[in-house]
Amino acid sequence: MANFKIHERIPSVSEHRFLWESAGWGSINTEMSKGSLNNSLYGVVVTVNAEPVGMGRIVGDNYMFFYIQDVAILPAYQGLGLGKEILEYLLAYIKKRNGIAFVGLFASESKDGFYEKFGFKNHSPHMTGMFTVFEN
Repeated sequence: MANFKIHERIPSVSEHRFLWESAGWGSINTEMSKGSLNNSLYGVVVTVNAEPVGMGRIVGDNYMFFYIQDVAILPAYQGLGLGKEILEYLLAYIKKRNGIAFVGLFASESKDGFYEKFGFKNHSPHMTGMFTVFEN
């Protein structure tokens, strides 16, 4: 079994790019991701022998609204419980807050069941998750 180490920090731009692309999410503009990473509230990076194998982070207002972003595990390390560990760290950060917290995320295809184990659910037809993308 590999010797995993969990670091409570935001991924570096290169770690983020490597894990993003390894997860099959396409290529990423590192100038854009640098700004996004710098404005993250909290993050977790999992390493094996100092090499990144997983990540996750939180964005939001750090008060009432939180969004879980970029939970990714290298394909060779999937199914070992790393996603669960990452999500537990992220949710523990949010739960430290007083009062209500609205927590959102978009799940990759076929990953709904994983997030449902943590209390996330599809609220349709009463609520619909929507988004748009602006490109300049």
